[in-house]
Amino acid sequence: MSAALLEADSALVTDLLPSPNCNDRRVATGPDMILLHYTGMEDGEMAARWLALERSQVSCHYLVHEDGRIVQLVREAMRAWHAGAGTWRGRDDVNSRSIGIEIVNPGHDHGYRPFPDAQIEAVIALCRDIRSRWTICAEAVLAHSDIAPARKQDPGELFPWARLHRAGLGHFVEPSPIRGGRFFGLGDEGEPVAAYQGLLAAYGYEVEATGRFDESTRFATIAFQRHFRPAKVDGIADHSTIETLHRLLVSLPTSPFATV
Repeated sequence: MSAALLEADSALVTDLLPSPNCNDRRVATGPDMILLHYTGMEDGEMAARWLALERSQVSCHYLVHEDGRIVQLVREAMRAWHAGAGTWRGRDDVNSRSIGIEIVNPGHDHGYRPFPDAQIEAVIALCRDIRSRWTICAEAVLAHSDIAPARKQDPGELFPWARLHRAGLGHFVEPSPIRGGRFFGLGDEGEPVAAYQGLLAAYGYEVEATGRFDESTRFATIAFQRHFRPAKVDGIADHSTIETLHRLLVSLPTSPFATV
């Protein structure tokens, strides 16, 4: 994409940095989710350069620096290459269905750290602004790790999802307290495991209710904990994890368990 073709979709944008790594969306309805990432690189300028390089084959719609500056790389109407393979609630080609926001943070491999206030305020303002243009429900503001649990861990357990929820973005409940005792873990089998897998799948994670707690279930549990129960991320479905998941399902506007 040339500089001449890139225009800011939001008045919040401070800089334009065209990325060639985009194409037409493959859905007629436009984006219905916002996907949050961290850059996972040593600094923001390095990440910005990488996202604008054709050989990287990755991009995003927006990059949010730690000081709150917002850079646009791809028009919202276009399909940016930020999500990779993954699904949410049975729908694939997440790139066609989402707007991708990269949040500058070194990530787990380069010194993961809390996100500055200015950066989070900018993310909140940007998400609100995006939702003013597209039909994106609040609970469709998601983590990259939600749609690709086996591959991704961003934006991670330090991302303040509760703060976003207080601002009307995302879906969140106060996590149930962590109590003693193990519940389900890798290798466990039986109908209770299948029921737990069904809860994960009902919320949106790509998990098959086989009745065996396999690697895909463990990865989905880790992704769930990073987003919704960040105090302990261990891939074990303990009471706190299961209770938090059930409470989230019950509180969805179109919950399958609304009468429970």
